[in-house]
Amino acid sequence: NLILMKQKKISLFIVIPILAIIVIFFERCNTTGVTPAQINTTSNAGTGANLTGSRGLTRNPARMHYSKHARCRMECRHITETEIAGILKSGTINYKKSELGGGDDCHKKYAVEGYSHEQQHLRVIFAPCNNEITVVTCIELGKEWPCHCETGY
Repeated sequence: NLILMKQKKISLFIVIPILAIIVIFFERCNTTGVTPAQINTTSNAGTGANLTGSRGLTRNPARMHYSKHARCRMECRHITETEIAGILKSGTINYKKSELGGGDDCHKKYAVEGYSHEQQHLRVIFAPCNNEITVVTCIELGKEWPCHCETGY
C-alpha cells in the first residue's frame, strides 16, 4: 500500500506539469495566429492593434490612401505598395515613435516596423480613420536615401 501511494504521488508530479503544458499549447493554438501586435490597443496598452474594428490600428483596412509625401518617399527608397501592406499586416508597432495621445482614433499615427521581402528594415507611419488608413510616410531604418520630398505630410 505504501509503495502504491508513493507511485500515485510521483505520477501526480509528472501528470500535472504535462497537463499544464498541454493546456498552454492548446491556448496558443486557439489564437489562430493572432500576434500580440494585433490585440486591441485599448485592452492592453503597449501591445498592438485590432484586426477589423474602428478603434486602434486596423490591419486589414477597406481602403489604403497614400499622402504625396509617402509616395515621394516610397519612390526614392524603392518601396512598393505590396511592401507597405506587408508591414501593416505583420509589422510591430513602435509605441515610442507613434502618436497616440488625445483625440479620437482619426488623429492617431502608428509607427509600424518590419522587414520587406527585400530585407529592407522599414518604419511606416499609418494614420487610421474608421476602416481606412493613410500612409503618412515611410523610411528605411539604418540607411539614408537622397530624397527631395517636401517636408509637409
